[in-house]
Amino acid sequence: MQAIMEPIFHVSYLSSVIIIGMLMLLKSKKNPYFRWFGIMAVTLGFGDAFHLIPRIIALWTTGFESHAISLGFGKFVTSVTMTIFYLILYKLWKIRYEVRNAHRLDIGMWSLATLRVALCFFPQNQWFVYNSPVSWGIYRNIPFAVMGIIMIILYYRKGKERKDKEALKISAAIVLSFGFYIPVVLWAQVNMLIGMLMIPKTLAYLWIVFIGYAEFRKEVKTDVQKIAS
Repeated sequence: MQAIMEPIFHVSYLSSVIIIGMLMLLKSKKNPYFRWFGIMAVTLGFGDAFHLIPRIIALWTTGFESHAISLGFGKFVTSVTMTIFYLILYKLWKIRYEVRNAHRLDIGMWSLATLRVALCFFPQNQWFVYNSPVSWGIYRNIPFAVMGIIMIILYYRKGKERKDKEALKISAAIVLSFGFYIPVVLWAQVNMLIGMLMIPKTLAYLWIVFIGYAEFRKEVKTDVQKIAS
């Protein structure tokens, strides 16, 4: 059953985020907010593809352990692209609320991102080993989690201040994504079923993409109505 349902989910997810991202990129015209949202969605999709496609191949062939190298490389790429995802999400927050002077936040986010990526390059991660060390999974995810917390706070505060429902939804989606992701980092090697939490975690990111796409469609519809009138 897993060899059927999981690939269907992965292909549906990857297709959705990449197609939506490309649509926003191609049709955003000169709107920087939706252009960057499209870039973020495409980054999410292509980054996750490095990990999810090897999972599909492993499910359909000889199992995860015999594909440790491709799966490990995929996890490494995804770790880097997810860091980029949060940097773009931060940029979107700045564009959305016209934030100009946020030098401390800029330094903080870029420092955390640099630390996260640097930690991913350490050989102690043992990316190509099937059961890689949990300790290094925790180390490299600490700056990543801090980036997530910052984004939760930023989107929640502005959402409450401006009564911006979409920003509050994005904040909630980030909370959910980390709520599902943290148990996987800590205990997935102890109990394989915990790894299934990656599915709702993925859906939380898909929700973020859909939030942006829904706003994008409203913007396009408004532009069409203006032209028609």
